[in-house]
Amino acid sequence: MGTHRPRRGLGHRRLGAAQIVFFVVAAAGPLFAIAGGVPTNYAVTGSVGVPLSFLLLAPILGLFAVGYAAMSRYITNAGAFYPYVANGVGKSSGAGIAFVTLISYNAIQISIYGLFGWSVSTWLGTLTGSPPPWWLCSLVMVAIVGILGVLRVDLNAKVLGVALCLEVAVLTIVDIALFTNPAGGSVSWVPLEPASLFTTGVGAVFAFSAAAFIGFEGAATYGEETREPSRTVGRATFAAIGLTAILYVVSSLALAVGTGPDVIVTTAAAQGPDLLFTLAGDHLGHTFADIAYTLFVTGQCAALLSFHNAVARYFFALGREGLLPRSLAKTSKRTGAPVGGSLTQTALALVVVAAFAIAGRDPVTELFVWLGATASTGVVVIMIAVSLSVIGFFKRRRHAENAWRRWIAPSLAMLALSAVLALILLNFDLLLGPAGTFLLRWGLPGLIVLAALVGFLRAEVLRTRDPETYAGIGGPLEDGEDEREPAVVRQDR
Repeated sequence: MGTHRPRRGLGHRRLGAAQIVFFVVAAAGPLFAIAGGVPTNYAVTGSVGVPLSFLLLAPILGLFAVGYAAMSRYITNAGAFYPYVANGVGKSSGAGIAFVTLISYNAIQISIYGLFGWSVSTWLGTLTGSPPPWWLCSLVMVAIVGILGVLRVDLNAKVLGVALCLEVAVLTIVDIALFTNPAGGSVSWVPLEPASLFTTGVGAVFAFSAAAFIGFEGAATYGEETREPSRTVGRATFAAIGLTAILYVVSSLALAVGTGPDVIVTTAAAQGPDLLFTLAGDHLGHTFADIAYTLFVTGQCAALLSFHNAVARYFFALGREGLLPRSLAKTSKRTGAPVGGSLTQTALALVVVAAFAIAGRDPVTELFVWLGATASTGVVVIMIAVSLSVIGFFKRRRHAENAWRRWIAPSLAMLALSAVLALILLNFDLLLGPAGTFLLRWGLPGLIVLAALVGFLRAEVLRTRDPETYAGIGGPLEDGEDEREPAVVRQDR
């Protein structure tokens, strides 16, 4: 047996596939992604081909999920991504990806506070005639999410499940209304034509669209809290990709059809997140539009909570393995929630939101878009590394997986994701808008590189100064385990 320190685990194994889907799809935030992200995508990039970008990304993510799900049968860890890389490429590389994950997931979670603050401020302004500052709304929500983050994980799953079902119902009704009442009298399929997407700025479109999918891959984060991690994680991942892909393709196309492909860009620029609710009010009445807007706000709450839970578990995993202070591995004796990681994430959100508020930055076009673009860049980098790790992991072991899972699908995913990353980096300046500077243009994606370097060097220091801690990075397979069958690497021994 190994000589590594005893590992602390998270809560009891309460979660099934459906509950994890609630977490990860709610993190993708279908209603706020459509109402907030899609109009911003149309407006900032000037591209009509947004629906096609979702349609093309879905099978790429599906290819990634093939190897990801296969590897999840052998590794169960609250750190999700980095144990895969640690076991498939190397421990120091895994530590680098761990730090990239922290940057990326904190960025996407905190970015949503910008959209949330704007949404609630606008909503209250309509009701009272005097909108409060966006940052005040955001900071109140930071406190609420911080409190919910230390509650039982299955209680949070129930809240997210209800919110998700309501969001899907609203989107379905709006989509039907827009397709049955198309601008110009007939449904246009122009947004699905390649010529609409593959123009100047295509990389920016993929960056926005990739950000909308963020969250689907988080199923493995809850592996230690699932009843059957060897099966549940894979099922939840494929279900999350399928559901979000359908919602995004259909709903983004519906917005273009209901507005008119020839004017969707200018209309989205003028109305922003209000576009979907304006169309809903025109076709379904103002009462329905008000209900939809309320769910738009609660959907953001659900996404904030889901991402907060994921980030807290990353902090927990890194603290437990010594890559970060071990105080971050503190869990609640009553609920099993990662208290140390939850409080740390809350503190980071407070600092960043306050900084944007003091600097007078725009909550949507700057806080939401800038951090969202950074997050999507980081997550694409992570998925490339994980795809490479799957190939390395199965190459060195005699696990009973076929060639499609071991290397064919991961190789195709790695190539496709690398192309997407190149397009994002080439068009990163478009994501920042007119307020973007040279420093931001290279500094924000540079954070991803810096995080990877810091994590890698941290592991190399441990290699020489604390070999025992280094040996535990990524939860290595125990000595003597039978590598021909799924031998789940758990961290709750």
